[in-house]
Amino acid sequence: MEDLSIGRITRLELRVVALPLRSPFATSTGVRARRDVLVVRVDGDDGTGWGECAAFADPGYTAETIGSAWNAISDLLGPPLARSGTLGELTKAWSAVPGERMAKAALETAVLDLLGRRLDRPLWALLGGQPRRMAAGVAIGVQSSTGALLEAVGDALDEGYSQVKLKVQPGWDVIPVSAVRERFPQLPLWVDANGAYRAADLPVLRRLDDLGLSMLEQPLPADDLAGLARLQSELRVAICLDESVASPADLERAAGAGAGRVLNLKPGRVGGVLAARALAAQARNLGWDVFVGGTLESSLGRTACLHLQTVPEVSLPGDLSAPSRYLARDLAARELQLDDRGCLPLPEGPGVGVEVHEEALAALTQRVEVGWQPKNALR
Repeated sequence: MEDLSIGRITRLELRVVALPLRSPFATSTGVRARRDVLVVRVDGDDGTGWGECAAFADPGYTAETIGSAWNAISDLLGPPLARSGTLGELTKAWSAVPGERMAKAALETAVLDLLGRRLDRPLWALLGGQPRRMAAGVAIGVQSSTGALLEAVGDALDEGYSQVKLKVQPGWDVIPVSAVRERFPQLPLWVDANGAYRAADLPVLRRLDDLGLSMLEQPLPADDLAGLARLQSELRVAICLDESVASPADLERAAGAGAGRVLNLKPGRVGGVLAARALAAQARNLGWDVFVGGTLESSLGRTACLHLQTVPEVSLPGDLSAPSRYLARDLAARELQLDDRGCLPLPEGPGVGVEVHEEALAALTQRVEVGWQPKNALR
């Protein structure tokens, strides 16, 4: 990607927004009744850019939280905006800050949105992608009963989704997944454990392997590469890694160990869409398949994921559904909607392409703070 001038940044704003869910979303890491998100706004002399942080209010998916991301942006990542002339200088300054990947991703998206609007270029063009139709998938959380799960899957298919990911955990695995497979024998189906199993659960995972799954996502804890490698050697199904891979070094270690064959690529987890694009290329060079996943984002965050999905290294459709499936209220003036071909089309327009619904943003805001303005920016 060319090294673009970022111009003069005049204001940085952070706010925590509480997005109500249509129904609680349950995984092996817990149950969520609402989705709190950190929204980043960057103002320049000639426009505004928006970004959404993938961190949750509490640690679980990763160690980062909304609170830690807020502090990282305010104290460490925001100040270089005022003294960096180009995107390259900015990313170099951010690289000196260890970790804080979700914070970096949110701020990077806001900057790229601002640059894209200034240049009248969509984010996919800045990434070197090309819009293409990819079938949209849906992730369905742990349900109250097998009957409720079958109803949820059927509803998703009726809406036009063509592939389904089921959240599983010990005690909620073989029986419900078998029921879905029996009811929908041709459905492209995979399961995601978010690291809930251990090596001793191999018999259960073998039974899941017999159900014709396309992937088994993160069955063991993120740091158990040896266990994942043993599991991959024992099973036919491709193991997909999510939490295990946050950096190029992580991916190199996982591939070297034989710990999987598919990468669930989430820009927030790896430090932003630019890092994600590089990681996708690395994964393909290692012989892995790649799809883009999400984390219950609003249309703002989800659209950034859809832009990433346009790069040629993304080889599989993922589980990016319309936010209206799980959010009772959204932040976008025009929400993402599934089209009649079962795809989520990118909105037209420069940058990320999402116009924020200012009234909804104000109504849902829990906390807001101006990080800095010219009079107190570090230079």
